[in-house]
Amino acid sequence: MKKSVLILPLLIWPLLAQAQNQETLIFEDDFERQEADDTKEEIGKGWSSNSLKRAKGNKQVDLKDGAMHITFHPVADHAVSVVHPAEFQDGKVTLRFMLPTEKDSLGLNFADLSYKKVHAGHLCMAKISTKEIQINDLKTGIMDLETRTARLNGTISPEKVKMLRTKTKKFANPLSPGKWHSLEIIIRAKTMSVAIDQKTIGSFSSEGIAHPTKKTLRVAVPKQAIIDDLKVYSIP
Repeated sequence: MKKSVLILPLLIWPLLAQAQNQETLIFEDDFERQEADDTKEEIGKGWSSNSLKRAKGNKQVDLKDGAMHITFHPVADHAVSVVHPAEFQDGKVTLRFMLPTEKDSLGLNFADLSYKKVHAGHLCMAKISTKEIQINDLKTGIMDLETRTARLNGTISPEKVKMLRTKTKKFANPLSPGKWHSLEIIIRAKTMSVAIDQKTIGSFSSEGIAHPTKKTLRVAVPKQAIIDDLKVYSIP
């Protein structure tokens, strides 16, 4: 009888641990589809972009070879932003990506348009280039409305400039252009961690990252990038 009492907790513990670590898939896209008209931007599956507003309607997002190809158009006045709803508090994003040239980069920007104290809902972001990874707290950093206004007006104080340096962190991480890599971004409480090719490159903690509702995922591309096999999870 004593053996049974001892064995039961040993059987229950792995099940409890598994339940605590359970992830909930919010959205996934393998981009295995074709556009009805290849001359038009028809991303589908809930995606939208800023091409109409920022690139005079010119196509910047193309579905081909089972992946999403994002290319900045010469007439555009802003980096390409490809947007999808993805609401969570703590979450994880995984995908595969390729940066075609050494000058390319890919940003994953998390936003909440209902939060009006920052510009355009910007909360936090991870930017991946062929040289480094940068993690930004935008909510309490450069996208805070008062801070942004002061920067644009040239009235920002030296103390505020010094503070802004604490809202971002860079990690050296050279990548070869033209090759596929895996990316994993985890946001838990006020910490964002970034892993590439199953290796954690860096983590950064700042209070803006802990914003309770990340409602939108924006894929930000200033030049070119290709992504595939994207998944967004809510995590406990």
